[in-house]
Amino acid sequence: MEDLLKVGVITTTHGVRGEVKVFPTTDDAERFLELEYVLLDTGKELRRLVISRVKFFKNLAILKFEGVDNINDIEKYKGCSLWIPREEGQELGEDEYYIADLLGMKVVLEDGTEFGTLKNVMETGANDVYVIDSIEHGEVLLPAIHECIRDVDLETGTMTVHLMKGLIS
Repeated sequence: MEDLLKVGVITTTHGVRGEVKVFPTTDDAERFLELEYVLLDTGKELRRLVISRVKFFKNLAILKFEGVDNINDIEKYKGCSLWIPREEGQELGEDEYYIADLLGMKVVLEDGTEFGTLKNVMETGANDVYVIDSIEHGEVLLPAIHECIRDVDLETGTMTVHLMKGLIS
């Protein structure tokens, strides 16, 4: 399991005083109101940035960090990810998982036959869609609904699925 959870990506600057627009990769953008700090992945290191102000605009969070008061101090970090330690993550309900824990899982059919590997999770409005790199069928998209996803075992890294009619050709 990952020690860090991705909560957003800096998309661009906002104004000239060091604020940034962040695309949230968490289910709830208002989560940023509860965070004291984030870890900026600069590509070379993780830099701790203390959040001093949070605003929202459309689907983006606008963050201001302590000690970052100029556009030039933050502009170079466009496209960089923001992370938090796992222990700062929100509690999950039943049948809820962090995407980081699902990626790379072995996917098997109900009869135990190996089907493939979970390589991505697409977040849609209705429900998530799991992108499976299938051994036999190439890329297969499975809706993350109880009718398809029968079991997720984080300890063994295995997901058991039911292939509903019409999902593969």
